[in-house]
Amino acid sequence: MLSATLQGKILNLYERYQEIEILLGLPETLNDPKRLEKLSKEYSELQPLVLLHRQTLSLQDQIQESTALLNEPEFQDIARCELNDLKDRIEQTYQEIKLALIPTDPLDDKNIYLEIRAGAGGQEASLFAADLLRMYLRYVEKQRWSYQIVSASESDLGGYKEIVVKINGNGVYSKFKFESGGHRVQRIPVTEAQGRIHTSACTIAILPEMDQIVDFEINPSDLRVDTFRASGAGGQHVNKTDSAIRITHLPTGVVVECQEDRSQHKNRSKAMSLLKSKLLASQRDKQQKERSSLRHELVGSGDRSERIRTYNFPQGRLTDHRINLTLYKLEDILEGNLEDVIQPLAHEYQASLLSELESKSQ
Repeated sequence: MLSATLQGKILNLYERYQEIEILLGLPETLNDPKRLEKLSKEYSELQPLVLLHRQTLSLQDQIQESTALLNEPEFQDIARCELNDLKDRIEQTYQEIKLALIPTDPLDDKNIYLEIRAGAGGQEASLFAADLLRMYLRYVEKQRWSYQIVSASESDLGGYKEIVVKINGNGVYSKFKFESGGHRVQRIPVTEAQGRIHTSACTIAILPEMDQIVDFEINPSDLRVDTFRASGAGGQHVNKTDSAIRITHLPTGVVVECQEDRSQHKNRSKAMSLLKSKLLASQRDKQQKERSSLRHELVGSGDRSERIRTYNFPQGRLTDHRINLTLYKLEDILEGNLEDVIQPLAHEYQASLLSELESKSQ
């Protein structure tokens, strides 16, 4: 069943849907492209909920009809069977309505910056960073998305001390949003002569692209901009000129680099986009910690210091510590087959939002 609060919310949204339907037919709306686009988007977002609401009304009518048949001896058996089926169907519809009421994350469709940084473990940590990068890029290719290396700092053995990659595609952030945090690896390093298992770590940050946000301004006097000669991954084609850009945000100490392009101007623009994303992500993390709601406890706050996952090579095991998920298919996962990791996290997050919605409606 739906609580009275949720029923009232559904009715309000249904009335809004009917109002938009009228507005979309008005000449003043049709002659205003921006308003038309905005209303059309809201209309399409409300439509699934409206269809479910109408389905519920239809099922309620059918339940009343079948209930009335219980008074007719010759139809009682049929009516009981129909009622059991109708009650199951309406309960399923109620669950779908609750899911439809969960607000969507406005960032889900954003492109992202994937930042991988080697932590404790020296060379082995940098090699693990390269393994994580390969895993994610394999997944990106399977999704038919695109990517560009923004900046990279390589280690001596071919790993990465730090690398930033921009990933473009439909729903990228929705898939990567739970990857931020500490990733730990347990394996025998290539530099280990005695065959001992070592533990190393990398931190990952997922930053939704914020280049189109107009209400977020950075004071130019708060920035220090340095140019340098690019080298290594992402910069091999531009290493003859000082085209790479490093920007430091002085109040926070946040530093970003871009060495992807031959043009210093383009690198500066991309670095500013990355800087905005980092500063806004920092603001969101602070707000999440202050709220400390159920969903952040379930799937993590995205804080770099939080250990979220362990990759155990000797056992072929991946463990996500936030939801106690254990998979014995590490080799397959490292080839970019990440859905078995991503989907349980998304479902747990959705369940926590649903629980929160229901508790507020009581």
